Amino acid sequence: MIIRTEALTKSFRGHDALRGVSLAVPEGGIYALIGPNGAGKTTTIKTILNIVMPESGRVEVFGVDSRRLSPAEFAQIGYVSENQELPGRLSVAACLAYLRKFYSTWDEALERQLMSDFQLPPDRKIHNLSHGMRMKVALTAALAYRPRLLVMDEPFSGLDPLVRDELMQTLLQHAQEMTVFVSSHDLDEIEASTTYVGYLEEGRLLFQESMSELTARAREVRITFAAAASLPASPPGNWLDLTVSGSVLSFVDVGFSENSLATSVHSLFSGIRDVEVQPVGLRSIFTSLARSRRNRESPQ
Repeated sequence: MIIRTEALTKSFRGHDALRGVSLAVPEGGIYALIGPNGAGKTTTIKTILNIVMPESGRVEVFGVDSRRLSPAEFAQIGYVSENQELPGRLSVAACLAYLRKFYSTWDEALERQLMSDFQLPPDRKIHNLSHGMRMKVALTAALAYRPRLLVMDEPFSGLDPLVRDELMQTLLQHAQEMTVFVSSHDLDEIEASTTYVGYLEEGRLLFQESMSELTARAREVRITFAAAASLPASPPGNWLDLTVSGSVLSFVDVGFSENSLATSVHSLFSGIRDVEVQPVGLRSIFTSLARSRRNRESPQ
């Protein structure tokens, strides 16, 4: 595993930001850490990068305790964040020239290619750039030295669709050379390319698995009844986001199998006209999990 955490805990002013988080990020591919705002994604990333120290638990990167990472190992890690600070008084070219000195693996030909692909103005001061252009500078700086691991914290937040598409296309062109660990709410951008996914909620990692395994066990289900539909009194725990519209009951089944669904449906209901089952995307899984959490927290 290129990243491994064991039972990470972290609190801020009495708030438990991380509660026993154990991640396993395999080398290669794109691992997406998803979850609602305040779930602990940024704290997890800062702990992995040794920016924040956990109260308990352990982090390994490249098989090395994160507290003992050497400069040579940090030089193999790229980092891009929505809140990343860049030297605003420097021009784009001056910023990259400054960073170039710190990385023996810096590829000037790749730097020029990225500058051209992103249409970055070399002489423009960074503080005069739009948010999208600053993110392009940050990604250029992170990719130019060909890191073994690229860590990205909400890289697409606040960007217009065209800029998000440009960033994602460039990232995918180079993703085969590295492992990408990304937290993001822009699930449409990362779903097609994600190979592993972890879901964090209130500081707890509820699951992590390959995208193929997750999509295999998640289905959108629509049950049509002869009469008006109603919510079951005690639905199975893997049925999320149950809604009723007329004679149709809809939900997302995150523990799907044909046999278990058929058994549950026929034990709970009668007067069924049709049961329709469809694949469901990562965004729908995420929103179903988030709504289920909100419904549990809402006063009855």
